[in-house]
Amino acid sequence: MLDLKWVLDNAPEARRRLARRGADLDADGLARLQEERKALQKRVEDLRAERNKASEGVACAKREGRGAADVIAAMKKVGDEISALEEKVRVLEERLRSELLNIPNLPDDGVPDGSGAGDNVEVRRFGEPPRFAFDVEPHWEIGRRLGLLDFDRAAKIAGARFAVSLDAGARLERALINFMLDIHTRESGFTEILPPFIANEDSLTGTGNLPKFAADLFKLEGYTWYLIPTAEVPLTNYFRDEVLEADSLPRRFAAYTPCFRSEAGSYGKDIRGLIRQHQFNKVEMMVFSLPERSFEELEKMTASAEEVLRRLELPHRVVSLCAGDLGFAGAKTYDLEVWMPERSGFVEISSCSNCTDFQARRANIRFRRGPKTRPEYVHTLNGSGVAVGRTVAALLECGQQKDGSVRLPEALRPYMGGLEKIG
Repeated sequence: MLDLKWVLDNAPEARRRLARRGADLDADGLARLQEERKALQKRVEDLRAERNKASEGVACAKREGRGAADVIAAMKKVGDEISALEEKVRVLEERLRSELLNIPNLPDDGVPDGSGAGDNVEVRRFGEPPRFAFDVEPHWEIGRRLGLLDFDRAAKIAGARFAVSLDAGARLERALINFMLDIHTRESGFTEILPPFIANEDSLTGTGNLPKFAADLFKLEGYTWYLIPTAEVPLTNYFRDEVLEADSLPRRFAAYTPCFRSEAGSYGKDIRGLIRQHQFNKVEMMVFSLPERSFEELEKMTASAEEVLRRLELPHRVVSLCAGDLGFAGAKTYDLEVWMPERSGFVEISSCSNCTDFQARRANIRFRRGPKTRPEYVHTLNGSGVAVGRTVAALLECGQQKDGSVRLPEALRPYMGGLEKIG
């Protein structure tokens, strides 16, 4: 969340930057709540001082053998007033926190202007879209025909927007997970983690999923737990409520997890195939960085995700999201979009974001530059490294051959036991 003091001291600047992403800021309302809280807190402190002074008088009277019943009765009333005021302060603090938790991050000044996906700016691209001398099949038809994907039985087991991968399809998912993790850990300096696939409310609040996006989550009935929508949630909260040493940063982590999303509000979008599922596999990257190095870390993270697509020989492009298309916690985001022949267009396959200190304030993740220095908030970054199901879809469509088989890229073949094509 945003720093309340900064917002109130720089209200015009905060309004300007939030307006770039289409968000409003009631700075006056926040200021009124803050002033009311301060006034009540001041009254509490004055009453405590009064009570402490009276307590000393009572003790003195008892030592001298004088009565103090009237003073004790009066101080009981003061104590009751303090308790009532403390409850009002607590309620105001909760209101302030609730307001701040629903305000998105400030876009970085280097983020392009714009209101939606159509205003995103292409930064670079790799490869040329393949050309075919035959009718192109969508990945779900290729998967069905080759016995790699079974959507009908998945619907029987769970419902719509689930898939069963089998035989070479299951091997392909497992191979891609290992392939991606090897690039990030062996070459890009990430440490592999296998985290819980369930998270509590504090963890989801720390990343910005709660309270604003509760409808996108699967909550476990009878528990305060949720299925994770992405490994970003457990990875970000790995250091929640901790103070790190500056010389230990950056800390880079990579994790494979299944991801679970309700896809609220997306009915009718990508209802066929692997593009928009309730459950999917993903490899995620996470970085805890010094503030002055975080945008450098964003470039490194994005490059590591790109390397996966390059070695898989998948045509793709990198776009810088405009202010109006940023996610709730992102200050700057690059999307990697892979070419999908069936739709003759690009589809997002990775999103790499610098969240600056937005999540760190929510999760209370700090660092100290020296033994006598005040702790500062780290910058957190996250990025898909990459979405496995969408990679399968892209490989099937881009690698399809005239004879009905699918060619596998050379870099992936060792992970598939030397298999050159699926057919």
